[in-house]
Amino acid sequence: MPADTTSTTPLDDAEPFIDADLFLGMNSADDDIRIACKAFFVERLGGRVTMSLEQVGRCDDVIWGYSRELQDLYYPFMDHLHTVMDISREGYEPADAQLALAEDSGLPARLPFTDRLLLAQVIHRKGLLHTAGPRLDTFGGLPVRTVAARSAGAPEPSFPEPLERLYRTSLALRLPLPPSLPEGA
Repeated sequence: MPADTTSTTPLDDAEPFIDADLFLGMNSADDDIRIACKAFFVERLGGRVTMSLEQVGRCDDVIWGYSRELQDLYYPFMDHLHTVMDISREGYEPADAQLALAEDSGLPARLPFTDRLLLAQVIHRKGLLHTAGPRLDTFGGLPVRTVAARSAGAPEPSFPEPLERLYRTSLALRLPLPPSLPEGA
């Protein structure tokens, strides 16, 4: 995963949005990605992020594909994180759909409609989408940033207790990346 080497821009003050790849990336089978995603949340635990309701649903859809036993090990962490962190879960507005469908929107036509809709939501709210997924960051000029890889040898950041304990338990479930997409997509 390439490190985020962008300099300070006006987007640094933009409303932070997250997607399912970033959230589920905290349980990635790839430790570099897992730690980078976890660091994003640890560093912003006292702040606010926005997540579309669709992206919340994509997380659930992935997790529901695993055994009940693994779900029971994973969900206490996710539930607690959603309780202690200000994660604003927001639906799309008609203007988001209009921008996603517009041929002259500036959004890459080859992106799946769900990605165009998410980006339209981010653009309308003058936000910045943080992701662990590789597909959205390949298009220049979009308000997207891939989480930064941690420096070699840097210690893994920790959540405050009891969240860290719940997180460690959730690691019984390790996900391929990008976790919100089926293999071969």
